[in-house]
Amino acid sequence: MRTRGVVVLLGLAMTVTGCSATSTPPPSVSIAPAPVRPAGAQEITAVPEAATAECADAEASLRPGPQPAPGAMPPGSTMAAIQERGRLIVGVDQNTFMFGYRDPASGRLEGFDIDLAREIARRIFGDPDRIDLQVVEAGQRESALDSGRVDLVVRTFSITCERKENIDFSTTYFYAKQRILARRDSGIGSAADLSGKRVCSVSGTTSLKRVFDLDPRPTLIGVTSWTDCLLMLQQGQVDAVSTDDVVLKGLARQDPDVDVVGESLGIEPYGVGIKKGNDDLVRFVNGALEDIRAEGTWERLYDRWLQSLGPSPGPPTARYQD
Repeated sequence: MRTRGVVVLLGLAMTVTGCSATSTPPPSVSIAPAPVRPAGAQEITAVPEAATAECADAEASLRPGPQPAPGAMPPGSTMAAIQERGRLIVGVDQNTFMFGYRDPASGRLEGFDIDLAREIARRIFGDPDRIDLQVVEAGQRESALDSGRVDLVVRTFSITCERKENIDFSTTYFYAKQRILARRDSGIGSAADLSGKRVCSVSGTTSLKRVFDLDPRPTLIGVTSWTDCLLMLQQGQVDAVSTDDVVLKGLARQDPDVDVVGESLGIEPYGVGIKKGNDDLVRFVNGALEDIRAEGTWERLYDRWLQSLGPSPGPPTARYQD
């Protein structure tokens, strides 16, 4: 009995020792997760298409004629076809705060550009809700018009001579300035500070070319939306973002650690994009914009969406072709 007890105790001791040995945790290994680039993000190494087109005045558009009453569009006109369809189809953005963005609470598209599009629908139907808002990326704006997918594009769309070779524009309804967005502690305060830095812009925009032309040129990253640029800035994948100041101000309102800096790199006149050849619709939209300026609607929209930019500069003066 005594011998059996010793054997049992010895077995228990070996069991405890074995458990203790196998329960020792392995050495910990810490690997920081690598930030993932947004889909479509890529370094821009080839020169963006150079500005080669020339025109007497890029901002000059067709002069409006007598404006038809809502619901009484001239027979055979582009507006009559839209009226017959029952809704105005407009290409817009959903990622530019203050101009065109999706409200997270309601899921509705809202902003200055959205309300401007609704005002044009009001002047066709007498009802601003007779509208179909189609989200289009910056690089899709011209093709969306050319294909007939949308009737208009109201999406911080800068008027240029190059673009006017393929589509038409209304008169200018807003002026923006290209500037820089950077972290407050980055030491970046001007375009000169971008040397050796990584800068984000959206592919298919005029902003991209201006950054590429800086001397010395920073590393340029092209993405599909401005919120992608903000995400990359927050994750340290880029050092700055450059585009229109109104877009950058909207991004800055979403992150207190960033700020808009530097002098203007260029002026951006926003216009309503319209399919090439739809002259009657160009004249109608210009007439609607005249009413929107004269009736105080432009100022009302500015007060609603853009007050954080500072005092209203007033609506741009329309320029017409002779």
